[in-house]
Formats: sequence, structure tokens, C-alpha cells
Amino acid sequence: MTTDINPYGAGGPAGLGELARAVPLRDLSRSNDETEVWRELRGEAEAALIEEPLYASLVQATILDQKSIAHAFAYRLAHRLGDGDLSRLAMRDLCLSAFEADPLAGAHAVRDLVAIRERDPTCRRYLDPFLFYKGLAALEGYRVAHWLWQQGRVTLSLHVQSRISEVFGADIHPAARIGAGVFIDHATGVVIGETSVVADDVSILQSVTLGGNGKDRGDRHPKIERGVLLSVGAKVLGNVRVGEGAKIAAAAVVLHDVPAHATVAGVPAKVVSRTQRGEDPALSMDQFFGDGI
Repeated sequence: MTTDINPYGAGGPAGLGELARAVPLRDLSRSNDETEVWRELRGEAEAALIEEPLYASLVQATILDQKSIAHAFAYRLAHRLGDGDLSRLAMRDLCLSAFEADPLAGAHAVRDLVAIRERDPTCRRYLDPFLFYKGLAALEGYRVAHWLWQQGRVTLSLHVQSRISEVFGADIHPAARIGAGVFIDHATGVVIGETSVVADDVSILQSVTLGGNGKDRGDRHPKIERGVLLSVGAKVLGNVRVGEGAKIAAAAVVLHDVPAHATVAGVPAKVVSRTQRGEDPALSMDQFFGDGI
């Protein structure tokens, strides 16, 4: 097994283990540069004004009137998560505080956005996931809740978690640690427990659970290493480690450690094949798990 992973990458917060090595996306991937992605997103928003006049005012307010991608994310999250127990204005200020206070938050949000464009065959522009995809919204909302949790503002962090669950159908504990370039596809039914760790460049499909295996306290949730693909309905239970570049088949139930570059399937999950070292199932989204599976 590999050493502890730091889902935040080089320069991330202390106490998360050995720094994860920086691994680029596929050769065809787009730039992770925040300025370049923001410029392209704004260009798509300008085109959308002409394409759909009925939606023009929201696109204008959400993107074109904002001075940075962090401001735009804060505005969009507030529009979708506010007006519950907190007004949209209060939620926007909260989200913006999180993005401005954490120097990695904006970079992580950009990598998450690029990950969708890179891996989702239905995604043809940044504008669509930015405005509509529940997985991206749930993940960036989690980042706000995680920042609040780290600040000791437990009540507000749990409020944001609750709103994410209500609005997007994904339940991500604010204490969980999630890296950058993570793709949560569809989001519906995704559950990520309190002591879970998800490294960079992981893909998570709908109805995936990273849960405990009973009433144990302490460190009791999975550790998912870089490049892992968690397919539809996969359940990873307990303080187990899924090694780098592994694939978890649809509806598999993982109760023990999974070696790096292994493909597992079944209930309970067993190794059925191996991927080549250097392959990234999470990036290719290749859901072939072996003959007869």
C-alpha cells in the first residue's frame, strides 16, 4: 500500500500525510489556469445572452457582473442554497469568505470544473456544469462547509451540509477531506462520511457511499487514492484504502483494502482484473470491469 495521501496536493494544509505528487490530466485536457478558464466561461456566458434571452439576466448577474470565478461560484451557490434558514445575501457572503480565505479553494473549483469538461461526454462547455450540474454545486458547497468546519463554526457548516443534501441529493460531511479535480457525476445518492479522504482526480458516480461499517468512532471511513473510479452504486465501507488507479464496479460492496490498479466487483468485492500502471480509470471513465461483469 502507498503512504498517506494529502488530497490537497503540494502546499496543502499540514497534517494530511505525505504530499500527493502533482499529476497532469490527459494530454487532451484543457488548462487548469484560473484566468484562462474564467475567460472562456465569460465568453460562453456572453454567447448565452444571445442564445436564450429569457435566461440573460441570471447569466449576466451570475457570471458577467462578477469580478472573478470565486465571486461567480459564491453568487451561484448562494442563489441555489440560500433562502432556507439563511438569506441568499448571507449565504453569498459566507461562500465568498470561504473562497477568499482559502487560497486553494479557487484553484480546486477550477480543477473540478475542468474535470467535468474533460470526463463527461455530454459536457461541451464550462457554462453548463457551472450553472446546472448538481455534482459540481454539491462539491463546491462542501468546500464552503469544510472551511467553516475547520474554523470551528460547526453549526453553520452543518447547515450548509444539510442544504446541499436537500437541494442536490448528496450528503457530504463537512469534516471529510476531498482533493481537487474530483468529478461527482449526477450527485444523486452520493454519501461521503466524516473521516473519508478522497484524493485528487477521482470520479464518483451516482449512489456511491463512502461509509462506516457500524458504530465505531474515530477514523472509520474509506481512504480513496488518486485516479480511482467509483462506479454507480458502489459502497466502500469502513476504514479501508482503495489504491491509486483502482476501479470499483457498479453495485460492488468493498469491505477490505483494494490494491492499486486493481478492478474489483461483487458482494463482497473481489479482484477481477488489473489495470496497467499509469492508466487513470477516473480520467478515462472506462467502466469495463471484465468479461461477464
